[in-house]
Amino acid sequence: MGACRQPPAPPLTVAAAANLTDVFGRLGSDFEAATGVHVVFSFAATGDLTRQIENAAPFDVFAAADLDHIRQLEKQNLLLPGTVHVYARGQLALFGRAQSLQDLTADQIRFVAMAKPDTAPYGRAAVEALEASGLWKQVEPKVVYAENINISRQYATTGNADAAFTAYSLVLHDKPVVLIDPKLYSPIDQGIGVLKSSPHAEAARRFVEYVIGPAGQRLLQENGYKKPQP
Repeated sequence: MGACRQPPAPPLTVAAAANLTDVFGRLGSDFEAATGVHVVFSFAATGDLTRQIENAAPFDVFAAADLDHIRQLEKQNLLLPGTVHVYARGQLALFGRAQSLQDLTADQIRFVAMAKPDTAPYGRAAVEALEASGLWKQVEPKVVYAENINISRQYATTGNADAAFTAYSLVLHDKPVVLIDPKLYSPIDQGIGVLKSSPHAEAARRFVEYVIGPAGQRLLQENGYKKPQP
């Protein structure tokens, strides 16, 4: 008889903000290669994922696009103490036919996509940047709201919008892309934590440690994120 094989580790389910769609796909593969634990991702707007977690969605880890929603879940005692970390600082970008914020006021720019600011931190940052630039009132009538930042990018890619606010991480290899001055919006510090309800808490902790560790940080910074600020 052959040797008994160990059953495969159960997969981890990670709720992840839409701006992580590209980079977490790669990070998940690297984590599995290093640990043998398979990761399944559920990408959506941070606010939408937060509501799902409040309604007992069966996630193991939550990687948000801000800290506010993570703190909100902490206050509700839904995250494991000691597992919450800031893992990245996001960068807001403008993608499409506009080369500057001022270009968005031009007549040839008819539709400007952004994620819904009430559920997506990058959408909120886009509104802040336009308000700080004194352009919001001119641009607001052109705005088309997307469910999340990834769909906002797709609107510009498919021509359904002339320009789109999105995460730099999603378009850093595309052209033309304009990085928005970070002084125009609140820092997009992104938080991560393990759900208290996770039946795979140990593996979930390992995933979080991987994200904030050298390999995860290197991958994040290679893909358009800034190092978390102390």
